[in-house]
Amino acid sequence: MATGDQREAGQDDPDSEDEVYEVVDLTEYARRHQWWSRVFGNNSGPIAEKYSVATQIMMGGVTGWCAGYVFQRVGKIAATAIGGGFLLLQIANHSGYVQVDWKKVEKDVNKAKKHLKKKANKAAPEINTFIEEATDFIKRNIVLSSGFVGGFFLGLAS
Repeated sequence: MATGDQREAGQDDPDSEDEVYEVVDLTEYARRHQWWSRVFGNNSGPIAEKYSVATQIMMGGVTGWCAGYVFQRVGKIAATAIGGGFLLLQIANHSGYVQVDWKKVEKDVNKAKKHLKKKANKAAPEINTFIEEATDFIKRNIVLSSGFVGGFFLGLAS
């Protein structure tokens, strides 16, 4: 090359064919950088190291009660909708407005059950990993978890 300021061909030249790209394995990246590390930071260890037992029980109880209360309300609404729909279908069937082929319904339900059983037996490894992580969290934070369970049951009862 004629001048010292010019670079060799291929270096930092966007039109060069010899560009090198880094390949990122997303599954490995996701395992190393879990969501709670981004939210709480890398030093977010067990809650037992940060708060007193009373605070943990209170935090778990309040969040459990809220979750239980919402679960109860949503469950009642869903049960009412499904039960009401079934009741209306039965009334329409007995009044002669609707003819239901119950043999076909039973056949389709059994077919769906077989399909679900087949799919459930092939559980994805992500589900197993999630269950292991949840179990590990519960073991590390047993006081908070027990407060959550108690609050959840109280929320269901209220």
